[in-house]
Amino acid sequence: MWIDGQFWPFLLAITLLSMTPGVDTLLVIRNTSRGGFRDGAVTSLAICSGLFVHAAVSALGISLILLNSAWAFELLKLLGAGYLIWLGAQSLLSARRGAGLPVASVTSDGKASRRSLWLPLREGFLSNVLNPKTIVFYMAFLPQFIGPSDPPLLKSLWLASLHFLIANIWQIAIVLMIGRAGKWLAQRRVARGLNGLTGLMLVGFGLKLALAQRPG
Repeated sequence: MWIDGQFWPFLLAITLLSMTPGVDTLLVIRNTSRGGFRDGAVTSLAICSGLFVHAAVSALGISLILLNSAWAFELLKLLGAGYLIWLGAQSLLSARRGAGLPVASVTSDGKASRRSLWLPLREGFLSNVLNPKTIVFYMAFLPQFIGPSDPPLLKSLWLASLHFLIANIWQIAIVLMIGRAGKWLAQRRVARGLNGLTGLMLVGFGLKLALAQRPG
């Protein structure tokens, strides 16, 4: 379906984009360190599920409203920035308390403690959906691969599904690498350092987003 001359350029571009370190990578690392493979994988799936929301709003033209309405764009931008800063502050507070990011905490019977899936699901999904940069990217990028005869919504969702697949493969590979380094990451000093570093970077991304100018 829709595998034409534009398919491979899109696949290459989206693969390179997925492998570029950013907020998604930081959040996956943070949550994997906190809750093991399950939290990391759920975070990845939640982040990538947000891509379908961006594809749909782009195809339906809602992005045009956001891009041309200063107050709507500023509101979404500040919501996204505030959420990233809040996530970063949580990590910094944990590092300050000395809790660090315990890797797949284990109970006395040797089984991983069961955290609610709602937490990584919510964190991953909201971090993506509240990011106006993703809206701008999809609005500028996807139309280049949608022909005049293509149904915009279906083609956008098809392209988002490719992005979903590639990004998940990359992010779950990161989850597996973090899992292999679990014993090292579980050390108190290392865990506190990782928590502090990810917290600072998430706050930095949030501040950068808050100060970004509206496109156009």
